[in-house]
Amino acid sequence: MKTYVALFRGLNVGGNSILPMKELVAQLENIGLHNVRTYIQSGNAVFQSEEDASLLSNKIRAAIKNSRGFEPQVLLLEPEEIEKAVESNPFPEAESEPKTLHIHFLASTPKNPDLDALESIKSERERFVLKDSVFYLHAPDGIGWSKLAANAEKLLGVSATDRNWRTVRKLMEMAKQRG
Repeated sequence: MKTYVALFRGLNVGGNSILPMKELVAQLENIGLHNVRTYIQSGNAVFQSEEDASLLSNKIRAAIKNSRGFEPQVLLLEPEEIEKAVESNPFPEAESEPKTLHIHFLASTPKNPDLDALESIKSERERFVLKDSVFYLHAPDGIGWSKLAANAEKLLGVSATDRNWRTVRKLMEMAKQRG
């Protein structure tokens, strides 16, 4: 059985797309996923399945749409992908302040990212690096004020879901426990 990390986009954020984690676990188990665990309310799950990731993503979205009436984006990653993202962190000195270091997991590698536009809107203290389908952002003044964070997905040209360093590390740990 393979272990997967599911990153849900926009779940339980701003009072929209509400899905309690207890209900998410039940739904994932109902579609045949095993050893399901969630982490924080914003939509992160680790589970095991024998099915292919591409099929699972659609199956999960459909199950949530049938029960809750909305269809969240779901990015499935294998533990090795999370581990590679962690090991490739270009800002290791920022790890001591995990709320300032963010990883955007991209649906695919951007074909024509507008890196010049990203550079032009970043604050003086912000830094970013794009590596394949992972966008690293160090925002020492906070993500909430970051024009770079707010516009990254649009300027990269692919859908993305963002997690802070603490969450990424915790998901990696959970996946290793399952694997």
